[in-house]
Amino acid sequence: MEKPKLADAPSNLAVIGRYILTATVFETLLDIKPGAGGELQLTDGLRGLLQREKMYAYAYAYVYEGCRHDTGDKLGFLKATVQFALKREDLGGEFREYLKNLKL
Repeated sequence: MEKPKLADAPSNLAVIGRYILTATVFETLLDIKPGAGGELQLTDGLRGLLQREKMYAYAYAYVYEGCRHDTGDKLGFLKATVQFALKREDLGGEFREYLKNLKL
């Protein structure tokens, strides 16, 4: 289920994946309509690709306990950038002081 509303989510788990696709996926993306959030969804394109050619999947599950940011979301990207910047030895201290001195 692609980006369900919290009330509709079948679980509290997420899939974070990487894909190796043939160029045919671009043809299928031309045929789909915007889905969740008004965006073209890769999962919809994959469904179309499956109608045109074979696909092979390798899945590995891991329950991750920690902080995760959705870098496909503008706010999530900013949060991840700040978190990683603060952890860097070469930038963390100066960046932390910069943030403390912001007039918010």
